Amino acid sequence: MAQRVLGTNGPMVTAVGLGCMSFSGVYGEADDAVSEALVQKAIDAGCNHVDSSDMYGWGHNETLLGRALKGRRDRVVLATKFGQVRREGQPNGVNGKPDYVVACCEASLRRLGVETIDLYYQHRVDPETPIEETVGAMAKLVTQGKVRHLGLSEAAPETIRRAHAVHPIAAVQSEYSILYRDDAEATLATTRALGISFVAYAPLGRGLLTGSYTDVAQVGARQAAHPRFQGENFARNRALVDKLVAIAGKKGCTPGQLAIAWVLAQGEDVVALAGTRSWARFEENLGAAGVVLSAEDLRRLEAAIPKGAAAGTRYPPAGMKAVYL
Repeated sequence: MAQRVLGTNGPMVTAVGLGCMSFSGVYGEADDAVSEALVQKAIDAGCNHVDSSDMYGWGHNETLLGRALKGRRDRVVLATKFGQVRREGQPNGVNGKPDYVVACCEASLRRLGVETIDLYYQHRVDPETPIEETVGAMAKLVTQGKVRHLGLSEAAPETIRRAHAVHPIAAVQSEYSILYRDDAEATLATTRALGISFVAYAPLGRGLLTGSYTDVAQVGARQAAHPRFQGENFARNRALVDKLVAIAGKKGCTPGQLAIAWVLAQGEDVVALAGTRSWARFEENLGAAGVVLSAEDLRRLEAAIPKGAAAGTRYPPAGMKAVYL
């Protein structure tokens, strides 16, 4: 299975990794036994990049993943994240204070049942805490052997530069798909200049780019909160997806595979995280790494879905305040 290196001296990971968020009730009820089996099948199939967060189910996801990794820990690059704070009835808060960094790492290690986290991300940038202080605390975790490599999620270019000056950042994670490209491509210009890898989450546009949703009534409650699925936005975005579906048909792959292949074609420093509760869907996603896109294929895709064509912001208003900081 195709692999790519994270950062300059980071680990080798499969080009398509497994995002675990959906195992913790984010997109509807999930069965722990089924989720654990999916993780194990993904690893046995050759996928070595597994991504979690202490925010996914507020600990549930890491605990589940810890069980799934028993006997397979040495075959994965284990990534998890910290920084979001639960606030009942309100949008999540963010905490990047050094003492919180340490406490979160200790808790994640316990839940995962491991001694070391391979890639530890700040899940969201804390605008109230200088990034130098947060990354300084993360760097100490590396020195202590509790973390191997550092990452940031949804950080803006200047934040990335400041963080990287404190300690090498191996990866920056942000939403990136052919549908949503503006923030990601500005970030990518910075990560590329610094030798940092780009981890693209939601490469399928939160399911929209699979072509599965033909009517907004099919969309789950969590996805429906995203502006891309609302009102006229859905109709406009669906028209763009129809073009992707047509191109995929001619290419001999699924729309989802084509969407992920487009992300991977943006450079060897880009990897994709695809989340699902379905083994059949994840197996399909893994196949995207084998879809080769020519210069003409890329030209046709980008003409069909031009940069900035998506209708609706990436997140609802509260979520937009916490990204690209």
